[in-house]
Amino acid sequence: QVQLVESGGGLVQPGGSLRLSCAASGTTFSMNIVAWYRQAQGQQREWIGTRLIAGASNYADSVKDRFDISIDNAKNTGYLQMNNLKDEDTAIYYCKGVIRGRDHWGQGTQVTVSS
Repeated sequence: QVQLVESGGGLVQPGGSLRLSCAASGTTFSMNIVAWYRQAQGQQREWIGTRLIAGASNYADSVKDRFDISIDNAKNTGYLQMNNLKDEDTAIYYCKGVIRGRDHWGQGTQVTVSS
């Protein structure tokens, strides 16, 4: 059974950085697409960005130029590098990996930006 396990969340001060990881297990097939979403308390889940293993990527305006998604094919792991974090980035972050055309979700990891 395919599982995506997220890690790397935590508490960070405004202006700081964090890197989230999303590791796939239970499969010999690679994630072709990795996307990240977030959900702040009391709000709907919001798309952050998507990266294809071929290299193309796209980001929401709210995170463009601050966040970067990458994929390590050898480790079958996706990453979300977050820089210049702001209070409004506080949320639970979820990864979604597409493997053989099927979506798989991580369990979510809390990111809190606060001084």
